[in-house]
Amino acid sequence: MKIKFCGAAQTVTGSQHLLEIDGKKILLDCGMFQGRREEAYQMNRKFIFNPEEIDCVILSHAHIDHSGNLPTLILKGYQKSIYTTSASRDLASILLQDSAHIQEKDVEFVNKKRNKKG
Repeated sequence: MKIKFCGAAQTVTGSQHLLEIDGKKILLDCGMFQGRREEAYQMNRKFIFNPEEIDCVILSHAHIDHSGNLPTLILKGYQKSIYTTSASRDLASILLQDSAHIQEKDVEFVNKKRNKKG
């Protein structure tokens, strides 16, 4: 077994751990990195692995720093199963919608500031 720390290494946000076991690639969590706007943008839009090569995702729990980058993973080509408890599934559904709303409002704020600057 190999483990690669793809997020939340030397920090407490953006949990992503890639396990390689018997030729299978298992992603434990796919968290959103939270921090300064530009740094977070860069960290959350790229993966250090190919999402299409992941065999499955295991979501330990629903917190955004563990589940928040699942939409990007899917956008980048992941099409397989995500395993978690029913409680985490239900909560992640709510948290991901709320996170999307917050991100939309953040973009509106940034665009408003940019428009003022010309």
